[in-house]
Amino acid sequence: MRDNRDDHTLERNYIQKWQFLIGEYELVKKKKHPHFRFVQDFYNFHGVSRQTFIKYYNRYLQSQDPKALLPQKRGPKWKSRRTLPHIERKVIEQRIKGINRYEICAILKPELGDATPSPSTIYAISKRHGLNRLTPKMKQNRRKIISERAGQLGHLDLHHLSRDLIVSDNRRYYLVALIDGCTRLAWAELVKDKKSLSVMFAALKSLNVLNAEYGVRFEAMMTDNGKEVASRNNVEGHPFERMLSELGIKHRYIRPYRPQTNGKVERLWRTLNEDLIEYTTFDSVEHFRSELTQYLLYYNTERPHQGLNGNTPLQTMQSLSAN
Repeated sequence: MRDNRDDHTLERNYIQKWQFLIGEYELVKKKKHPHFRFVQDFYNFHGVSRQTFIKYYNRYLQSQDPKALLPQKRGPKWKSRRTLPHIERKVIEQRIKGINRYEICAILKPELGDATPSPSTIYAISKRHGLNRLTPKMKQNRRKIISERAGQLGHLDLHHLSRDLIVSDNRRYYLVALIDGCTRLAWAELVKDKKSLSVMFAALKSLNVLNAEYGVRFEAMMTDNGKEVASRNNVEGHPFERMLSELGIKHRYIRPYRPQTNGKVERLWRTLNEDLIEYTTFDSVEHFRSELTQYLLYYNTERPHQGLNGNTPLQTMQSLSAN
């Protein structure tokens, strides 16, 4: 019996069939087909679904290669069928701490790079292991510090203030705040605009204050993707990026439109609004700066923090130093 497995007859027939269908389809689109007035008539006559035909047709147009008309392997590549075991273990370790999928993605990104699972994959892993819902223990862990040492990761953000905050001053002012992810030691500076240079100097002053007063030296800093703090393609020419580079601080970026990833500094804004800013007016910019400084000293040294089991940020820093 003749062995015709290598003569590619089936492939040729398949290509010829689809080339014929594409020719017919293009005649219909040009209103030149002798029998079919509408494309749906063409689909019905040849017994092909619109989705299937368009898939093959677009594939052929993009490559201009007849082999693109052959059936392709279905399903994802082998690496994406299931997350690799060692990556899955890392996800589970973080999820047990009560961290959400977006934060897990941000935490693993520097280590895993392109192999980092997406938030939806992280959710699927959590669900597979029964961790998609927070247990009481996980909620308790969620309130605890995630970073293991002071300065391991700082969170920085820019916040705009209302125009009626300063009496007889309708100008827009902004706050630049920096908080340590481990101890929650924080500092904030008032700026008159949100230009990168202004934000850079405010961040530099906050870094110096936290270092001089509490001994915090940052290894990495997380920000959003705003143009005042982020320019991945122009690190040398961007003031904020250049400052971090010169100081040896690694810059991490949150996922776009996911401020929850930078939740610690977002929570600081809420605290500042409730305790200092809301329903309050200040006589001058100097008056506001003075009140802000006094509050930040109180926040760092006297105010009990729920995420630190009732300890103050300074107490947490001192306990870490003692260990």
